[in-house]
Amino acid sequence: MTTPSARSTPQDMLGDVAVLMPAYNAQPDVERTLASFDERAPVHVLIVDDGSAEPIVAPRLPNMDIEIVRMPQNSGIERALQAGIEALAARGYRYAARIDAGDLAAPRRLEKQRAYLEAHPHVAGLGMWTQVVSRTGAPLFSLRPAADPAGVRRLRFFRTSLVHPSMMLRVDAVRAVGNYRVAYRAAEDLDLFLRLMERYDCANLPELGLYYELNEGGISATKRRSQIVSTLKLQWRYFNAANVYDWLGLAKNLLHFLTPYAALQKIKRALFATHAA
Repeated sequence: MTTPSARSTPQDMLGDVAVLMPAYNAQPDVERTLASFDERAPVHVLIVDDGSAEPIVAPRLPNMDIEIVRMPQNSGIERALQAGIEALAARGYRYAARIDAGDLAAPRRLEKQRAYLEAHPHVAGLGMWTQVVSRTGAPLFSLRPAADPAGVRRLRFFRTSLVHPSMMLRVDAVRAVGNYRVAYRAAEDLDLFLRLMERYDCANLPELGLYYELNEGGISATKRRSQIVSTLKLQWRYFNAANVYDWLGLAKNLLHFLTPYAALQKIKRALFATHAA
């Protein structure tokens, strides 16, 4: 992967942006996800192979420059993302665009997010609306969180205010607040966002940016109890008694703790079912 300074031409509007994707034993999903990017400028990608049994191989794709950083052993998404941010900083990238293997990017996602962040220097993290789909690509429900920073803060515990794989992050801001951490297992994204919002703003572009694959083998399913416990700890740490949505979010998370995962997904589909985003 070449350095941003070596390719800072007017034609390369994404020269300081890198897609950051952790991957573990997911070669087909990696290929499908990277093939979904549709941008007018070259796309730069950093894959963090988290100790896959068969090492991830960079697919050959047009308009895409791919580098792989390999973890010595499977250490979990928290450490993989931490290593990825440090690698991007060392290479001079300003923005890290998150996505997970299996998810798909909407056209011009990177271009739109970078333009917004360039125009809003105090925003450290920018998400986009998300269409949740099944493994076969069938639409299930959509996530359309608040766009403005005040709404994101107010609803941070009540609903999904920032969809992690849809985010573009300022690398320097992430490092300034301590990078990704392992302190809150399976909730490393919420932990990071809360720390970012202590010093910066986070927002959403109110348009489709991501097709999120609901994977029964993903972290939200396989590490659900750890994720809920970590989220409860974060809610307690950042709890604002004056915000009614913090109370509602606490009640919601306790309900999640008691509700089986399959039943919870059925409820979401019934409430947010959609045929298109």
